[in-house]
Amino acid sequence: MIQAFYTGISGLQATQMAIDVTSDNLSNVNTVGFKNSSVEFSSVFASAGDRANAGAITSQSGSGVKVQATAVNLSQGELIQGDRDTELAIDGDGWFGVKGNGNTEYTRNGNFNFDADRNLVTDDGSHVLGTMGNNIKDGVLVESLNSVDLGSVNTQEALNFPTDLRYPVEPTSKVSFSGNLGINTTTTSASSTAISASSENNAVKLAFTQVIPKPASGTAWDIVATVKSADGSTTYDTQQGSVTFTETGALDSFNIPILDNDGTAVSVDLGSAFDGLIANGIEEPSISSSSNGLEGGDLVGYRINQDANVVAAFSNGRSSSVGKVAIFHFQNDQGLEKLSGSRFTQSNNSGNPIFFTDSNGTNVNGSSVLNYRLENSNVRVEVGLTELIVMQRSYDANSKSISTSDEMIQKALNMGA
Repeated sequence: MIQAFYTGISGLQATQMAIDVTSDNLSNVNTVGFKNSSVEFSSVFASAGDRANAGAITSQSGSGVKVQATAVNLSQGELIQGDRDTELAIDGDGWFGVKGNGNTEYTRNGNFNFDADRNLVTDDGSHVLGTMGNNIKDGVLVESLNSVDLGSVNTQEALNFPTDLRYPVEPTSKVSFSGNLGINTTTTSASSTAISASSENNAVKLAFTQVIPKPASGTAWDIVATVKSADGSTTYDTQQGSVTFTETGALDSFNIPILDNDGTAVSVDLGSAFDGLIANGIEEPSISSSSNGLEGGDLVGYRINQDANVVAAFSNGRSSSVGKVAIFHFQNDQGLEKLSGSRFTQSNNSGNPIFFTDSNGTNVNGSSVLNYRLENSNVRVEVGLTELIVMQRSYDANSKSISTSDEMIQKALNMGA
């Protein structure tokens, strides 16, 4: 009778813990990245009866139940729509790494954002870990990257980027002219934009004047090439050149010296034969131009793409990867130790974090990272409610065994009075 009393108590204690765990699961049904847990029970050792008279059958009675472990369910939760590209979800295996008070923690909650100092952080201010592109120096982008390669696991660091960043100017080195110069004897002009090293849009102008009298075959033109500021107030260079065309109007030859665009050398290309500038009377003069080069750009902002690259966008329309969010993996994810909320930490059972590698041995995230997405809790409400009903019945049953034992003890005491 006494043993039944304590056996019932063990059932109440174990069942209460299971109810607590299930209630915690249900309370976090909308917690991003939350992983539900379940309680695993085991029987307490059994006591042996009268072995001498048991014969072939051993006489034993159990001593109750205990909680063996609390197992975490690591199945993926539903991917829900996010509001910004810094909200990330891992589609597959892996964990985001974050660091708050010096310790690295792991989570599936990708609710990230850039703070005022352009740190990529969680909603509680922990820093998100990844690889910096190392393509920024003194506030200037020194190399444009399509993607950043992950470093080694031990070199992952807080992702922090400049609040002011400049895309460097690419000065114009070549201007090209094409179209029909015609055969009129009047002077014809054409212009092209040339970007200087100081990111100014200067003007390269060619003035064509036909040589009179004409050569024995075809036509010839003198060229005055000038480079001026956009408002025409400053002249940076003036050069003399020439161009000749065949009887059919095809370009025969041209000679235009290198021009000085406020310290940057610029060449002029008129093409060849009928590919470029021609001169015939079929059409009225019509000349177009093009040039290489790019104005410098100021930082517009940072975003994260679906390869987990942190991308800097600039006012000149260009962009470059400057960092990458890392996805960590473990030999035994089930061995991770659960912390508060949706955070986990490594343990001896989980092993150290690792990176996947591709066929070339390059570290890769190994799972797709989706922006504008978040991974919701993997709690199933209907399962949790069913478990509560079962646990309630179990609790009632164990309570009954205690009250029954109590009644039997009272009767035994009364019989002895």
